[in-house]
Amino acid sequence: MKPFLTFCAICCFVGVFRLPIEYYTFLRVLVSVGALIIIYSFLNNKQYNWGAIFIVILIIFNPVFPIYLYRKSIWIPIDTITGILFLLIAFAEKLDFKKEEETTEEIPEHNRQVRSPSRDIIINPKKTKEEPTNGKQSNN
Repeated sequence: MKPFLTFCAICCFVGVFRLPIEYYTFLRVLVSVGALIIIYSFLNNKQYNWGAIFIVILIIFNPVFPIYLYRKSIWIPIDTITGILFLLIAFAEKLDFKKEEETTEEIPEHNRQVRSPSRDIIINPKKTKEEPTNGKQSNN
């Protein structure tokens, strides 16, 4: 995953230069595929903020219904920011795509204790009037 995201970032940085239209079509497809992969990974890990950022990138670089920003001066910052985001995702350790697996220590069979369900005991902290014992009342 890291080499592919790095390749996407490099292609975005190269997109800053004047190149033929075929390169930009290739760039749209490449960035869209990269954004889809990242979106899937982040939504799987329930990191919705990063997923939303890459949904915006997917919309901007969409090859099916392309958005044409006819000025190169508008595309240069977009390509640069997108390249930086791809590098950030590729090399950031905190944004790891692998789900953190819960590590549970297995208890050996002979050390396991069978738990019986606990019984609830209701204790009334307030003392009530002294109740008669054996049905007899005490008159004092």
